[in-house]
Amino acid sequence: MNRKCRFCGKELETDFADLGLSPVSTEYLSVENSLKGEMFYPLHVRVCSECFLVQADVYSSPEKIFNDYKYLSSNSQAWLKHAEMYVDMIAEKLELNENSLITEIACNDGYLLQYFNKRGLKNYGVEPAENVADIAREKGIDVECEFFGADFAKELVQKRGKSDLILGNNVLAHVPDINSFVEGMQILLKKSGTVTMEFPHLLNLIKQMQFDTIYHEHFSYFSLYTVINIFKSHNLKIYDVEKLNTHGGSLRIYAAHSDNSELSISSRVTDLIEEEKAFGISDIKTYEGFQRKIRAIKYNTLKTLSELVLDGKKIIAYGAAAKGNTFLNYCGLGKEFFECIVDVTPEKQGLKLPGTLIDIVGEEVIEKIRPDYIAVLPWNWKDEITKRLEFTRKWGCKLITFIPEINIF
Repeated sequence: MNRKCRFCGKELETDFADLGLSPVSTEYLSVENSLKGEMFYPLHVRVCSECFLVQADVYSSPEKIFNDYKYLSSNSQAWLKHAEMYVDMIAEKLELNENSLITEIACNDGYLLQYFNKRGLKNYGVEPAENVADIAREKGIDVECEFFGADFAKELVQKRGKSDLILGNNVLAHVPDINSFVEGMQILLKKSGTVTMEFPHLLNLIKQMQFDTIYHEHFSYFSLYTVINIFKSHNLKIYDVEKLNTHGGSLRIYAAHSDNSELSISSRVTDLIEEEKAFGISDIKTYEGFQRKIRAIKYNTLKTLSELVLDGKKIIAYGAAAKGNTFLNYCGLGKEFFECIVDVTPEKQGLKLPGTLIDIVGEEVIEKIRPDYIAVLPWNWKDEITKRLEFTRKWGCKLITFIPEINIF
C-alpha cells in the first residue's frame, strides 16, 4: 500500500482515525446478495505532516463506488432549498446572463441545475454515476457521464468551451486524484471565471467529533489552510470563503485564476486562516488525540443502547446514509439493537445496510412498529427529520442522536 500524501507526496506517518474494518458504506445489499458475504476494508485515516491534508487509504475504486449510486440529493427538501438559494445568489453575484456557461461537477440527480434551467441560463453537469445521470436527464438536465479530471477537462474545452462558473457541492472529498481534479478546473475555467466548491470543514469534524463522516467514499478531509495550498499549486487563488451550516459545518470557497487582478482576496479568507491556525490546524499534535475521543463516543453509545434494549424498549434507526453506516459498523450496532432502519429513498427500501444487514424500510413502517426510540443517524438533517417524525410523539416516542454526544429528546 502506497501511503504517500495524494497532494504533496510526503510519506504519511501520523494516524488521525482508525475505524477498523468496514464495508463500503454505499454498497447496499439485496436479500439474495446478503447471503453471499461482503468485503470489509480498513477504514484508516492519516494526516500529512507537511500539508496537513487528512486522507484515507483507497481500497475501493471510484468506478466501483459510483457504479450504482443510491444517494439522490433531491430527497432532502432542505438541500433543495439550499441549492435554489445558491443559484439565486451566484447568478446575481457573478451577473450571469444568456451568454454565460455554467458547469456543475457531480451534478447528481439535477437537484441544483434545474434552478439554472428555470432562469434560462446555459449549463451542463458532469456526473460519474450513470443511473443518477439518467435521473437528471429525465428532468431536462444536460449531463456528461464521466469522472472529472485534467484529461476530461481538455475534452470539455474542445467540445463545449470554457466555463464562466464551475461549481461542485460535496465532491472535493470524493476525489482520489486531487491534483488532476483541481488542474481540470483550472483548464476549464474562463480567464474571468469563478469556481465555487462546498465541502465539510475539517475544523468542525475535529471539534464536533464527526468521525462518521469518514468512509471509503471520502478520500480527503479539508481545512481552508490546505485547500488554499492545493489550489495555489494549480494556479488558482481562493479569493473568498463563507461558512455554511450544511453537513455539520461546511465551507463554500470562491476561486479564480491566480492572475485575475480584478478579484482581490477577501478578509474573510485571512480571518479564517488565522482561526484555523489558532486552533492548531497546522500543528500535527492537534490530530493525535482524535482517536481517543471517538472511542469514548462508541463506549457511551453501546452502554446507553444496551440499557434500553435490556429494559425492553423498541428501537429503530432513521436515515440509511453513508455516515450512519460508518457509525453502526464502527460501534458494532446491528439488528440486536435496531429492528429496522427507515429511509425515504425508494431505491434503498427493500435492501439491507452493508455490514450490519439491518433491513431498510419506508416511513409507513414506523406507525406499525410504534418504537419507543428512533436513532437519527444523519444528524446533519436533524431539524428536517425531527419535523418529519413529529407524529411519533403521540405515543411518547423519543429521538436519539449520538454525535458529538448522546442527546435524547
